Amino acid sequence: MFHSNRRDVLKTLGVLAAGAVIGKPAPFLHGMVASTTSQSEAGENDMPTITTKDGTQIFYKDWGPKGAQPIVFHHGWPLSSDDWDTQMLFFLANGYRVVAQDRRGHGRSSQVATGHDIEHYASDASAVVEHLDLRNAIHIGHSTGGGEVARYVAKYGQPQKRVAKAVLIAAIPPLMVKTEKNPGGTPIEVFDGFRKALAENRAQFFLDVASGPFYGFNRPNAKASQGIIQNWWRQGMMGSALAHYEGIKAFSETDQTDDLKAITVPTLVMQGDDDQIVPYKDASVLQAKLLKHGALKIYPGLPHGMMTTNADVINADILAFIRS
Repeated sequence: MFHSNRRDVLKTLGVLAAGAVIGKPAPFLHGMVASTTSQSEAGENDMPTITTKDGTQIFYKDWGPKGAQPIVFHHGWPLSSDDWDTQMLFFLANGYRVVAQDRRGHGRSSQVATGHDIEHYASDASAVVEHLDLRNAIHIGHSTGGGEVARYVAKYGQPQKRVAKAVLIAAIPPLMVKTEKNPGGTPIEVFDGFRKALAENRAQFFLDVASGPFYGFNRPNAKASQGIIQNWWRQGMMGSALAHYEGIKAFSETDQTDDLKAITVPTLVMQGDDDQIVPYKDASVLQAKLLKHGALKIYPGLPHGMMTTNADVINADILAFIRS
């Protein structure tokens, strides 16, 4: 078991810029009834998408009974809604309607040149929610998706009375970059290194992230999964290099303190203390203090991508929170 401090995190991120137990098979899938997916108005064979006010097409998945309580999943950088496959199948099997969208510039959504910021991310998510008329929903966000959830709930979900609860997993708020007001943050030079590595060789950079710190596969005695590594890389390379480049500024320099303070719905905050991507003391610990009704759960030794490597544990805890 490893417990990362801020020095460990910065060392790992710095190495990347310069240059684990895998979940068990899912018994809950046995006998699961096939679900239906909403399609776009263009035709039954088209991928389901909505078009935002600025003309961006957002791809989404919508599985399960339309009368069931919806759970909306928000993915991290630089991935897609596919990162939630295990969770979507699990909660679908437990009777929920599950929805997830690909962020603009990511996955199967439009590779647009603008709007790669937290505000547009949240606005796009709201457009999907309004299109599907989702109510009493639980919104779950991982990493950058956690920032998307915080802004969505504070600005759209609560005022529209569409959200019941929220879950933040290894999420970026309140602010990742180090500033005078955030002395425990990560130095801007680390994020500049990310940009340099991405611009010079995005494919190698993404491979290094997935095979190293994201899932803790760089730790001694960690059992790396080539399937997980390749799936992360596949999702990343589907997206736009520009969206990923500009997304670094979005996830590192957006101060979401006010978003967290504005959230009044019950919110579960989850993070591993061996998270080498988002230092937990400057993220989940602060989130729990800023939220009005926040519950904090720290997992000893678990990595940033713990909902993949330890899906059985994370899924069960989320389900218990939803049902509580």
